[in-house]
Amino acid sequence: MRIQVVIPYKPLQPKTRLSCILTDEERQKFAYMMLADVVNAVKSAGCSPLILATSPVKLDDVPVRIQETGLNETINEFCSGNNEPLAIVMADLALADRTSIISLLTSGGDLAIAPGRGGGTNAIYVRSASMFKAQYYGMSFEKHVRYGNDAGLMVKIIDSFRLYCDVDEKDDLVEVLIHNKGQSRDWLINQGFEIEMKKSRIGVKRAGYEIAAIKFS
Repeated sequence: MRIQVVIPYKPLQPKTRLSCILTDEERQKFAYMMLADVVNAVKSAGCSPLILATSPVKLDDVPVRIQETGLNETINEFCSGNNEPLAIVMADLALADRTSIISLLTSGGDLAIAPGRGGGTNAIYVRSASMFKAQYYGMSFEKHVRYGNDAGLMVKIIDSFRLYCDVDEKDDLVEVLIHNKGQSRDWLINQGFEIEMKKSRIGVKRAGYEIAAIKFS
């Protein structure tokens, strides 16, 4: 059985924290490239992607469901009465690949959770969708863990660098250029972004401007 993977996606005005380095149109295109990479990772893991979008979008033959209410309400409605396995993977996980998706699906728990930075939830797998109640926004990772424990579910925490790195800030583009092998990296390179080496630091530059830097540990 092919596990369905829901991918929440915001086509219009995405990634506002990248507005310091990307125009509105560029942010939409980059977000779309990341979505395409996540879809490819899901497909390569043998799963069936479903895009949950806030407005119409088209990506190959992937089905799209329009989100007409809040994210939690939409997912909870989708899960109600659904006893099949289900995963939810965010559309900005540009580093996600086949191996990281499979690690989420094969933890052996009733509920597997991949945390994101700042207490968020980047990916979830639930053995039976009807067991799940979405707790997104705020400290959603802690909320999802607490919900799973209170519901008597076996909760597994997925320790995955590729599922942990969501792309929100300009510094995150460094990771995309280093680790992504798909459309997101290619798009950045085509827009003039490249890795810049500076003694003990790695950065990204575009048209002569440094936009991000991380320090070696």
